[in-house]
Amino acid sequence: MKNLKKVLLSCCSVIVIAFFLTGCDGKDDNNPSGVSTIKVRMTDAPADYDAVNVEVIDVKIKSNSNLDENGWVSIGNVTPGIYNLLDLTGGVTVALADNQVPSGFLGQIRLILGENNTVVKDGVTYPLNTPSAQQSGLKLKVNQTLLPNITYDFLIDFDVNQSVVVQAGNSGNFNLHPVLRVTSNAVSGSIKGIVPDGISVLASVSVGGVVVSAYTDAEGVFYLHGIPAGTYAVTLTPDILSSIPIHVIENVVVVNAQTTDVGSISW
Repeated sequence: MKNLKKVLLSCCSVIVIAFFLTGCDGKDDNNPSGVSTIKVRMTDAPADYDAVNVEVIDVKIKSNSNLDENGWVSIGNVTPGIYNLLDLTGGVTVALADNQVPSGFLGQIRLILGENNTVVKDGVTYPLNTPSAQQSGLKLKVNQTLLPNITYDFLIDFDVNQSVVVQAGNSGNFNLHPVLRVTSNAVSGSIKGIVPDGISVLASVSVGGVVVSAYTDAEGVFYLHGIPAGTYAVTLTPDILSSIPIHVIENVVVVNAQTTDVGSISW
């Protein structure tokens, strides 16, 4: 497993254009009147690369779930940046948006990527091709009604290990076929824990047949984000070279909009 680098990312705030998520009147459940707070953050699932650098140049939102290109609105005031997705682990996230918006239906969010995308493997840097993302964006279905006076913290989980693939042939190029999932802490929670220093551990839970996982950081801390309310078994898989057996923490209860701390774990 690769040692994880500490994140050195700057956060950027954005102002959402006022007509997004418009409410017709206070009686429409799909368009409630009032103001909600929306935050958009990005994190990463683990991957066996030295670095995966992705250039984010814009964030767009849409107030319906239609598959056409109509209705997309740029959030605006987004600071473009190149983010190493492998820095975004161990509970580390980067803020892409944080602002109050009119309450109402949020259909989709999408990220527009630039051309400065690379992957580093075994010390060698390769171009990372993302043609579809550059043209139409990485689209994420939300389909959630934002209620007044509630903060919705949307977390985009970029699963690098499943997203980056080597192109067939001897070109040496890498293609990005994005595998993303988006969750909100208004309808999900998190799990936090810590293992002894010096032990690299992969923490994971199964959510509806989908495995959500994260490596521990340099201090031995792990975070599992976007876990719906319920009771789970957390599996801790140490580096195979450590000869330490797999450990399972049973009956971990997750509550929406809260972090469940399982504390310090010892074998």
